Amino acid sequence: MSRVFSWGIIGLGKIARKFAEDLQRLPNARLHAVASTSADRAAAFAGEFGAAHAFGSYEELARCPGLDVVYIATPHVLHYENTMLCLEHNLPVLCEKPFAMSRQQAAHMVHTARRHRVFLMEALWTRFIPGVDYALALAEQNEIGRIHTVKSDFGFHMPFDPNSRVFNKALGGGSLLDIGIYPALLALFVLGKPLPEDIQAAATFTATDVDESCAFHFRYPDNRLALCHSTIAANTPVEAWLLGSEGSIYLHPRWHHTQKVRVSHYEGRTEHRYEKEFPYEGWGYHFEAAHVMECLEAGLLESDKIPLDFTLELAETLDTLRELIGLEY
Repeated sequence: MSRVFSWGIIGLGKIARKFAEDLQRLPNARLHAVASTSADRAAAFAGEFGAAHAFGSYEELARCPGLDVVYIATPHVLHYENTMLCLEHNLPVLCEKPFAMSRQQAAHMVHTARRHRVFLMEALWTRFIPGVDYALALAEQNEIGRIHTVKSDFGFHMPFDPNSRVFNKALGGGSLLDIGIYPALLALFVLGKPLPEDIQAAATFTATDVDESCAFHFRYPDNRLALCHSTIAANTPVEAWLLGSEGSIYLHPRWHHTQKVRVSHYEGRTEHRYEKEFPYEGWGYHFEAAHVMECLEAGLLESDKIPLDFTLELAETLDTLRELIGLEY
């Protein structure tokens, strides 16, 4: 790829910083413009990462000439309006997860992108981590036979702070949308279509009325299950298992950006095992950025690995889970 792509970033928090650091690992990417609600913060960020333009409003960035693609890194509740702003200016978008606060919002974003014929993708970076990609490829190739169970968790302990984004209902806080989305997307990736025929969920809540812990399971046709858990009340293993008729695939912690995968094949009462390592430098966001640029170079309007229909299915699943546990925003 010979073309150099000019990126913009809207929202300059922790994840934006990691993304900007990883962009520097890609020779065909440069950070061109950044925007924050604080002009001083934008200027400092631009100076640190060598961006030519810094703006104190998102509208100014959307009008910035020379942009090829924009990464949306604002809090969950702003993804819809920030993405729509860029799409209305015909700017390709990589939008951080969760894509939107509801399937209705997500559907409007997808409709607008398709109407304007502008590239749009949800930033499910896990899909592009080499170890995860390897595990999903093995599953698709029936390396462990027919997969009947997917088990995964994601939890970290965060002391209660009502001012923190994670506990702030107005900012879409809680475990489900922040980290429960990872077990949910793994189930959808591996078990695919049709969508679950039965979903059950239970949750506990914080004093700020967001979910502290959420346990949910999906039941698919043909006796397939997904068992999932998220919490902001405890440090959990953050591991994932794919269990099949002929063996298992284990994604070592932290599974959503794993660097080691173990494959086991059943042989009577014993197992034949092998492990493969996938070391990489950086945070891992450069893999999804590279994929976006490949799509843009090829003139694609959506990703073949994270198609927009998958994003809508994930949004619908999250809506169902929120309804089941009584979480409203």
